[in-house]
Amino acid sequence: TAALAQADIPYAVIGGNAVAAWVARVDRAAVRNTQDVDILLQRDDFARAKVALEQAGFVHCTVMDVDCFLDGPDGRPRDAVHVLYAREKVKPGDLAPTADISEREMADDYAVLQLESLVRMKLTSYRDKDRVHLRDMIMVGLIDPTWPPRFIPELATRLQQLLDDPHG
Repeated sequence: TAALAQADIPYAVIGGNAVAAWVARVDRAAVRNTQDVDILLQRDDFARAKVALEQAGFVHCTVMDVDCFLDGPDGRPRDAVHVLYAREKVKPGDLAPTADISEREMADDYAVLQLESLVRMKLTSYRDKDRVHLRDMIMVGLIDPTWPPRFIPELATRLQQLLDDPHG
């Protein structure tokens, strides 16, 4: 994130690290570690971001159609920086696109996706790890029963299911 900030490239940390940043605001002991870093960029900024990250020692690669930056030539995709693009669907069948890059705020010394936008992206992906992240946010009180109406009906239903059975 320092390389992107230094190059004046708008970004937001998303995924597990964003969840960790939000959960830590309430209960540091409830934070889960995650190996990779997920970053939201504007597609138009990718070329500049690639230069900035490569100058910082990262190595660009594409894994399963996802732009990644390995932590040096011996880095592994599992530990990489993964890039998603703002306002685009990750998969064609997704219920909602990713957030806009403007939906971010500072968390410590890096930009993180705003909570409601992060929850929307987690509800859209809705993989096992996304449900775990959502449950973590419910457990610490970041998400409560007032939240479902903020989302389209399909996402609201997913959230309501987690609220009804947070230990799933």
